Amino acid sequence: MKRRLAPTLVKGTVLASLIAVVGMKAYAAGKAAASDLEPVRSLDLARYMGAWYEIARYPNRFERDCAGFTTATYTAMPSGRVKVENRCRTPDGGTDVATGVARQCGPSDSPRLKVRFAPALLSFLPPVWGDYWVIDIDRNYELAAVSEPGRDYLWILSRTPQVEKRTLDALLARLSGQGFDMRKLVYTPQE
Repeated sequence: MKRRLAPTLVKGTVLASLIAVVGMKAYAAGKAAASDLEPVRSLDLARYMGAWYEIARYPNRFERDCAGFTTATYTAMPSGRVKVENRCRTPDGGTDVATGVARQCGPSDSPRLKVRFAPALLSFLPPVWGDYWVIDIDRNYELAAVSEPGRDYLWILSRTPQVEKRTLDALLARLSGQGFDMRKLVYTPQE
């Protein structure tokens, strides 16, 4: 007599296997990719905490439902990790909130972080952790640029909703010098 597994169990096993295989392939591909992008030399994570306004970004799937008024708030956790809360206004006037966690990679002044918005249950899978590199920050921790080794993502963040044109132009010139295409930037409406 043949035993049949419950369809839910089979689907769950197949899904978990598929996620593991895809995850391992993505992780291996990411490890193999070399990057010449340099983050800042050091980051004072305590000074980086708090609210930041998104000034501009490369278009991305994470924010496709955002109409503007986008912020990122970083809060130190007792574990040494960082709570990440991204908010934006949706076209219908509602608010979209994504909450995640970040961890520093390397020494305590490392500008290289990993961030995850997936459930904690999946945190053992390397692909759920995305690179979050601070690649430019002013001395007063008022204006920053964040990306990742492949330069597929870029965010310009400020402590204030507006940035003086001269200051922003200087940052854009530095980013262009690091190989970023400024024509791809989408500017974020802020109140």
